[in-house]
Amino acid sequence: MTDPVPTGHIAPTGLYERNKARPFLGSTACSHRRLVAGEWTEVTLVYEVGASGLADGAGIKLAMKFYSDWALFQTTDPTAANFVSAEYEAGPLMPGQSPATVQALKVRFDQKGHERPYQKAIVIDVIDGYLNPGDRIVIRLGDRRQGGPGTRVQTFVEQGFRFRVFIDPLGSQKYAEVPGDCVLDIVPGAPAALRLVAPRLIAPGPVSLLLRADDIWGNCCLGATLDAVLTIAGPDGAGPDGKRTRTVALVPDPQANGWLVRREAFDLGAGEWRIAAAAPGLAPAEAFVTAEDGAPRALYADLHVHSNDTVGTNDTAYNLSYGRDVAGLDVLGYTANDFNVTERAWTEAVGLIDRYNEPDRFVCYPGTEWCGNSAAGGDHNVIFLRDGQPRFPADGRGQPVRSFEWNESTRGALRPGAWPLDDLYAAYRDDPEGHLLIPHVGGRRCNLDWHHPDLERLIEIGSAWGQFHWVYAEALARGYRLGASASSDEHQGRCGGGAPATAVFGAR
Repeated sequence: MTDPVPTGHIAPTGLYERNKARPFLGSTACSHRRLVAGEWTEVTLVYEVGASGLADGAGIKLAMKFYSDWALFQTTDPTAANFVSAEYEAGPLMPGQSPATVQALKVRFDQKGHERPYQKAIVIDVIDGYLNPGDRIVIRLGDRRQGGPGTRVQTFVEQGFRFRVFIDPLGSQKYAEVPGDCVLDIVPGAPAALRLVAPRLIAPGPVSLLLRADDIWGNCCLGATLDAVLTIAGPDGAGPDGKRTRTVALVPDPQANGWLVRREAFDLGAGEWRIAAAAPGLAPAEAFVTAEDGAPRALYADLHVHSNDTVGTNDTAYNLSYGRDVAGLDVLGYTANDFNVTERAWTEAVGLIDRYNEPDRFVCYPGTEWCGNSAAGGDHNVIFLRDGQPRFPADGRGQPVRSFEWNESTRGALRPGAWPLDDLYAAYRDDPEGHLLIPHVGGRRCNLDWHHPDLERLIEIGSAWGQFHWVYAEALARGYRLGASASSDEHQGRCGGGAPATAVFGAR
């Protein structure tokens, strides 16, 4: 039941009822629901002012996640690429209502213009006047009206890419989230290249090979069907069954998100084998496999990947499936930023990992990224090696093992947990066989003033952030004895098989 309409005063006719029916913070609409990764286009988003109105000096932010490699926007040259504009449109007035007095909108783009993870922001300032409820601000990403080519979309696939709007209705620099994100799917383009995934060294006998089709940006394709010719030649030039070539059909795999992938099995004798794949109009692929008596089984692992539970792209199930079905990994380590993941998301992820874990085929480990600042020890992954519920977000004594807790749902003061690194060591030092800590260089570089020889048995020296031979050299110079690992630290949903991005980071 609503309150009665106030009486006994002067007010625009019907405005009270209309504003009470509006969402208080406004609403947002988008011209698109689907985009192709890397395409050039113009995207229009419309923010309609809510019942709050917008004061003189108010602000609007159109934000997206920091790790998107959507081309960086510019506001100075309307004839050039990636020009972004914002225009004011007055809404209808009620009898007795005065028009808004806003004189201008000032537009800028800031790569860290808002809070993690929605850091990349187009910031619009309201200049010299106010806006009425129902007024609209039209934002054009890649405005083409003066001859520009548009904007280049994010190059990697994302299910449910989000534009999120925040408003500062009072000009107080306190921003509120507008309910109802603009959500669209970014899908792979047409097949452009074949890729082969095969072990480099095996013992003679059976070998599994993975063939897939990627678009020009390295996204595994969907939907298409194509025939590829496989050529398999051993040391004597003959094929494994006397046939050098075979034609295989690449069709969407319903057990693997509809990706264009296929597994083939061969029985290879001793020697060096060359495997090639070709299809009309696509870049070919090749792989080399050496079959050698007594060779150990080589396992391929990526122990550092993120899903959208924290800073990554696409959900955890998608990432686990990609690692298994597209990248062809043997071992995958899911990683959640410890301060950022909610308990609910963590519990669901651990359950998924348990379901995907399949000994002798695809082994999954849950893990966290302890995100202490470098002055407190720096980034360390924690891999939980035992079955069962990991000791997170608290240890066996009920003590917090997060570095701290700070995410979109938290409010109030920021309180440290297991901080500095000494406290993290203390949480797991009673069971070094069940825990593996990996210092690495990422958002906060590891500080080798700290080291626990029982827990820290690997150090990460390569990832999408770059190659860090110097951190391994420093560890050895200090007398530490550790193995080296290279993982993806993938934020773009392609764990174990990432491709270089165009803006933030990326390495194949």
